[in-house]
Parts: sequence; structure tokens; C-alpha cells
Amino acid sequence: MTSVFSSVELVCASQQSVFVAGEFGPVWRVVQGMVRLDRHSGPFCQPVQLALPGDLIGTESLCDQPYQLGASAFTPCQLEVVPRAPDGLPQPLLQQALLQHLHRSQDMAQLRTGSVLQRLAHLLALMGLDLTALDHAQSGEADVIRQALPALREVALLVDAKTETVCRALAQLLPPRSRKGRPVRAVREWSAAAPGRLASAWAANVAPLGAAA
Repeated sequence: MTSVFSSVELVCASQQSVFVAGEFGPVWRVVQGMVRLDRHSGPFCQPVQLALPGDLIGTESLCDQPYQLGASAFTPCQLEVVPRAPDGLPQPLLQQALLQHLHRSQDMAQLRTGSVLQRLAHLLALMGLDLTALDHAQSGEADVIRQALPALREVALLVDAKTETVCRALAQLLPPRSRKGRPVRAVREWSAAAPGRLASAWAANVAPLGAAA
């Protein structure tokens, strides 16, 4: 599946490129899904930040600069071009970008430090999943959650852990896989409200997860 682009909208499948470092282009707003910003050095890829619904990416263009980082869809996502203000002044967007950078830098620190269980708990909370309800989730629901996650190698790269370690940690966080096909409730859609759910979900889980690790 490839990216679908119009003059104002972009729809990407998981792991599809949004833009590459060095390109010139517009500022984008994430409408749905999650976008990963990476720094590439030869064959190596270093995740730098995640962008959530409502976030801006490619804000370098406000200063007439090329993109400094590459961007790719961490999950299936939809983006829209952010139009320039009629007066051409970028101050409101720059203010939003500055505040966003502070929040997302804190998120990235939590995704790269602490136990792998804590890192994954934070990632699931960023995706809008209610971790406080996981203990009561049915096994079929756990299947849907796993299907919503990117490939294990992508998750492992983001949280700076080995793939097998991520697999074991998810087995501790989620109920067992179901063995029989049956209807399941859909996972909560990613939305602009996901960051608001993060605080309560993380606070409720970081202490017990740390103790369990």
C-alpha cells in the first residue's frame, strides 16, 4: 500500500514515508494516527520524536528551511497541509510548535528510559488505549490491540529494546491471545483526545509496572 496524496491531504499506511530530510515542503498537521520523526545516518535510523493527532510536523518550512528529519507513519495515519496565514506571519504556528516540542521531548524520554514495561505502557497510553482496563479485557480484545500495534521491530526500535524483549513485555501487559474466533469490541480509535488520556493512564500504571519489572 502506498501513500495517497492530494494538494491538502496525505493518507499513509504504516511505515510509509511522509517526507525525507532535505526536502522542502509545507507544514503538516497529523489528523489521525501517529508519525515517527527520524534522523538517518547511513544505514542507521534513530527515532527522535513521535507526532500525535493535532501535532505539527515539518515546521522548519516556516523558516524557509528544508526538513531536518525524515517522517514516516508509525501507524496508519492521515495528515493535512497547514495553510499559511494571510499576512504570512508564522508566529502562532511557531508558538504551537515550541510547546509541542517540549511535550513530545518528554514523551520520547519516557519511551527510551525506565523498564521496557514502563516504556510500552507509555506507548500504549499515547495510542489512546485505556491501560487501567487491560486487566479486565477479554482475550479477543487483546488480539485487536496487538493488531493495532506496528510491527514488533518498529516498536522495539522506538523503545530502544530487543524485539524478543518487547514480545515478552507485551505478553505481561496484555491478556493472552484468544484461541477461538469470536466478535470483539473495536479498539478505541486514535484521536486528538489521546494525549489527554495519557496522564491518567500513565499515572495509574507506572508504579505497579515499575514494581513488577
